Amino acid sequence: MAERVTITQEMIRLYDEYTHLTLDRRGFLEKLTKAAGSTAAAVAAVPLLEANQARAAMVAADDARLVSERVDWAGGSGQMSGLLVRPAGVTEALPAVIVIHENRGLNAHIEDVTRRMALEGFMALAPDFLAPVGGTPSDEDRAREMIGALDPAATLENAVQTVVYLEGRADSTAAVGAIGFCWGGGMVNQLATASERLRAGVAYYGRTPDAAAVPNIKARMMLHYAGLDERINQGIDAYRAALEAAEVDHVIHVYDGVNHAFNNDTSAARYDKAAADLAWSRTIDFLKTSLA
Repeated sequence: MAERVTITQEMIRLYDEYTHLTLDRRGFLEKLTKAAGSTAAAVAAVPLLEANQARAAMVAADDARLVSERVDWAGGSGQMSGLLVRPAGVTEALPAVIVIHENRGLNAHIEDVTRRMALEGFMALAPDFLAPVGGTPSDEDRAREMIGALDPAATLENAVQTVVYLEGRADSTAAVGAIGFCWGGGMVNQLATASERLRAGVAYYGRTPDAAAVPNIKARMMLHYAGLDERINQGIDAYRAALEAAEVDHVIHVYDGVNHAFNNDTSAARYDKAAADLAWSRTIDFLKTSLA
């Protein structure tokens, strides 16, 4: 019988240190064993902390309400590719939303979020920001390494060119927004400083941009933060002050008692359905208003 384990905040903190900072997998497992009290408990804790892509599909890939296709476009540093999803049977042009993945690359969970966005009446595009270097691998550790090795300026320009691509599609109204999670949330914040064409940005627990670049933001911004996410939340006050000083239209929501990645329903230990549902409803209302 598998050992039962209670996930603690220390275990979640260690997983965050492993996936976002400098702790390697061996060091993570050693520290997790100490936090859990035994090797068996640590082994039982790992699948609860990690994302389980087998639980990724809230909306089936072949859902008849949607039309999905793989598309390619020119980035700033090479060819970009991604998943484009539209509501089926809709002939008029639609506002577009870029869905930006976490530091795991474009995986089944983000593709599912993209389908959810399309069901809300948008043309939704999930770019693979690892496309210029061969695409997202199946190994998440390798994907994180590849994300960490990307050239920041080139990657940001790839995001800017993604806005340009969606603007230029005949089936787009040319109103483009972006939503991103974790690494993708940070990319949304940066994209807003780099693209005057972006209409709206929604960042979930994303790293804040350089305060000096905040006055460049033309998009309306919605920022979602997890109350227990000490690492990311250190930047909230300075970002808020910069947004206010630059008179950027923005709203900030902090969800008390939830962890980084609370929206990711494939991570049993960190997903919080109440916070995720509230943040999603706020996001959809915001995007529909901003991209009308």
